[in-house]
Amino acid sequence: MTALDAHNLHITEMKISGARGLALSGALDVTSATRLTEAVEFAAWGTQGAFVLDLTDLEFLDSTGLHALLRARALLAREDRSLALLCPPGVARRVLDLAGTLDTFAAYSSAEALEAALIPPSE
Repeated sequence: MTALDAHNLHITEMKISGARGLALSGALDVTSATRLTEAVEFAAWGTQGAFVLDLTDLEFLDSTGLHALLRARALLAREDRSLALLCPPGVARRVLDLAGTLDTFAAYSSAEALEAALIPPSE
């Protein structure tokens, strides 16, 4: 990852077991946290059920990025919705664990475990 790439956050829409979500790659930090908050608000609008953030390809996560994840969780909680994280061992999981916030989220180490836990929203 070059210095220029370090501040890029790539956000892609995704679906897993009927739940909508966003896959993140790159860096979730002070320069990109607002983009994540806006993307979650936009992607979650008009949907129902659990919402997923895939952190598998996240290469960097700082405290501002962690705060953006907590804000996403709070936004969905206002609508009685859950935020599920696909968060295998790596950078994101280590930061969440060190910050003592891993248990705050419904975090899954693999796509298979997440799929087994999700109940598709009713149409």
